[in-house]
Amino acid sequence: MKVATRAHVPPFAVMEILAAANARRAAGADVLNLCAGEPSTGASEVVRQRAVELLTSGDLGYTEALGAPGLRAAIAAHYRTWYDVDVDPARIAVTTGSSGGFMLAFLAAFDVGDRVALARPGYPAYANILRALGCEVVELPCGPESRFQPTVAHLDAAGPLDGLVVASPANPTGTMIGASALADLAAWCADRGVRLVSDEIYHGITYDDDAQVATAAQYLDTGAVVVNSFSKYWAMTGWRLGWLVLPDDLVAPVDALAGNVALCPPALAQHAGVAAFSPDGYAAARANVERYAASRALLLERLPELGWTHVAPADGAFYLYADVSSTGLDSVTWCARLLDEAGVALTPGTDFDPVDGHRFVRLSFASSPAVVREAVDRIVRWQGTLAV
Repeated sequence: MKVATRAHVPPFAVMEILAAANARRAAGADVLNLCAGEPSTGASEVVRQRAVELLTSGDLGYTEALGAPGLRAAIAAHYRTWYDVDVDPARIAVTTGSSGGFMLAFLAAFDVGDRVALARPGYPAYANILRALGCEVVELPCGPESRFQPTVAHLDAAGPLDGLVVASPANPTGTMIGASALADLAAWCADRGVRLVSDEIYHGITYDDDAQVATAAQYLDTGAVVVNSFSKYWAMTGWRLGWLVLPDDLVAPVDALAGNVALCPPALAQHAGVAAFSPDGYAAARANVERYAASRALLLERLPELGWTHVAPADGAFYLYADVSSTGLDSVTWCARLLDEAGVALTPGTDFDPVDGHRFVRLSFASSPAVVREAVDRIVRWQGTLAV
């Protein structure tokens, strides 16, 4: 029987590594898992308690396709508090994670054959979803010289475009796009009728108090789309809850698509998710960021021992992306041997960059500082056994 061409996209390698690490752990091996971008703490107590209350007496039937009004209002209030940006709740679409948000946004914004640009290295699902939808992916080679982020010069060299996907802080590099740079990219897109899609799921997870965290919600009237999620800052990965902030021209199309594709996002997660915006919810999230900051500081302090080069700045998110080619191994082999011989799971850069990723690995420091410290100890010892 026929299998659709659109289904022939590469798997997300980090999930395969995660499965291998879990299999080793189930067999009794001691494995430290630093491959997945998943906070180890899970949802805050205030969110979990609200979920218990809802399971006992709440209405968990269908919500509106674009999400429960109370949650959309809470998200709008969040934009006023964090960014001093007024967003009409009618422009907010609650989604089944940011992944569901990207699918809806791409379906609504792009046609088959449209050329959509994105940074390389970058989150692989962007390209895979776009290709599955029949779009042409234009990879922008973004290295250390541009802090692994796209610039107007990259766009000028890319030829005609229909869309641009940016991420700040970015996965896998953790680098950020400052307010002025985001304004430049937004203006370039607006002048040329290019749809800007901004992945902001790591907002809130930054390590410089003076860092400018800019949102593309400032540019909705020029057609920009914002994607965000409860998975990272609020540590609610399995709750599958995210949102879009939409320009007016995409609200009705996304509403129609959402109703047909999923009816609505998970009702329990939506109603409990409102509690994430409470003082206790924010406090729990800030405490998580403090843990990530401690792990990040430990990693940066021990970089000389690790001997890794071309390390991305890790301004935000909870990843360290680094060149390990000095070990004499490509990143796929390096990660496979590290898991087998040292019991530490990291992700090869080939998941994020099909051209240069064979040199890079991504380490997620979303675990506790104690776990990260032990992982670094093991990596240093293991690398010492390699004959270069």
